[in-house]
This record gives sequence, structure tokens and C-alpha cells, in this order.
Amino acid sequence: MSSDASTPEPANRQPEPDTKDWTWTIERRCPECGTDVSAMSPQDVAAELRACLPRWAQVLRREAVAVRPAPTVWSALEYAAHVRDVFKVMHYRLDLMLMEEDPAFPDWDQDATALEDNYAGQSPQVVATQLAAAGRGLADAFDAVLNRDLHRRGLRGNGSEFTVQTLVRYAWHDVAHHLHDVGA
Repeated sequence: MSSDASTPEPANRQPEPDTKDWTWTIERRCPECGTDVSAMSPQDVAAELRACLPRWAQVLRREAVAVRPAPTVWSALEYAAHVRDVFKVMHYRLDLMLMEEDPAFPDWDQDATALEDNYAGQSPQVVATQLAAAGRGLADAFDAVLNRDLHRRGLRGNGSEFTVQTLVRYAWHDVAHHLHDVGA
């Protein structure tokens, strides 16, 4: 049975969890999306974040925004909801790093969040508003980073160490990669 292109794929088949360690992208160009963050400052990333927000708004206005290209690949709506949450998580982690000495970040299971928060069923208009607000907030926070704070550390649950500088770069790669994923 073929499905109508405007009918979302059932969300009962989920993408395989992404278990790759993407931290290498802070040091070299990503061959999948072409993004190279290795020399970016927090202010560079802040400018890129602001510049990408209209692109995400455009994605969320697509007619078939909730349609998965394949049953196990997120729709553009799901990617956008994820990016909104990436903005929030990275902002929280940055705040921890600036307020505490060597904080441990609470683990974030992005795949569980996508299911629990029903990314596939969210309103594209609401996601667009929330994504833009969270993106502007993170950009403002990155703009405010002082040079003296670039080497402050934070640790993920798996032991990966970030500095403020590498967290900023990692955040931008994640967002840029997902723009690539949705063809924007």
C-alpha cells in the first residue's frame, strides 16, 4: 500500500539510536555535512546560530514537514524539535561550566526525549517559535563568553571532556549537521 506524500509515516518505527561519538567534529571537518568548526570562536558560532534561524523557520513551513523520508529517519519536524532541545541543553551546559568548577553534565538521551516529548506530533508553528527563542538565547550566551572562560571544563556522563570553546564548536556542528540532514 502506498502512502500519500502528505501523510506522515507512522512514528512506531524509530530511527536507530545514534551511538556515534561525534566529538571529533570539534577538531576537523565533517565529511557528511562539510562543516568545519575547528577555528570558530563563540562569537562566530553566535553569528551562525542567528543566521540559521530563518532557515529553520523555512523548513518548518514545508508542506510535508512531518513526513519521514523513510520509516527510520526523522522528519524535518522531528529534527527541528531536536535542534530546539539542543539549543536548550547546550545553554544549560554552558551555564553550568561558567558557574561551577568542572561540572558533570546530566546525561541527555536524545532518542528517549524524541519519544517522550512526541517530536513527531508537535505543532510546526510552535516548534518554530520555540526554536527561534532558544536559538537567540544560546547565541546571546555565546556572544557573552569571555576569553578568560574559554578553557573552563565540563564532563559528560561518558567521561568526554569539553571546554567552553569545544562545547560551543560541538553545538554548532550539531545544528549545521541537522540543517544538512533536512536539506536546508
